Amino acid sequence: MTHTHQYELMVILNPEIDERQVPTILDKFLKVITTDGGTIDNVDVWGKRRLAYEIQKKNEGIYAVVAFTATSTATQELDRQLKLSEQIMRTKVLRAEEAIALIESERVRAEEKAARKAARPAKIKQDA
Repeated sequence: MTHTHQYELMVILNPEIDERQVPTILDKFLKVITTDGGTIDNVDVWGKRRLAYEIQKKNEGIYAVVAFTATSTATQELDRQLKLSEQIMRTKVLRAEEAIALIESERVRAEEKAARKAARPAKIKQDA
């Protein structure tokens, strides 16, 4: 009996992709997991976000987070296939317990950045 673990996959896809196509694109890769007897527990497409730094000369990407249960062998194969795809700009697979902290910090970072951007136009006038 091979052990399965819960994983979180964070993927950044090329921003030129139609967001409605993202679940279909991901499904193609996730077949590696289901064929091996694993399960896809949740697919959460966050949509287009500004990147923390440029990747492949792009400063935006479509973020998606996938929660799944699988063997480490299937997970490594999934990661390998994602890295070969031109549609995928960045991928990170983590065991669920590590992922919760990382995904939360990414969400907070994106929200803080949006809040700073929203606050920027209100310049404070100084009395001379």
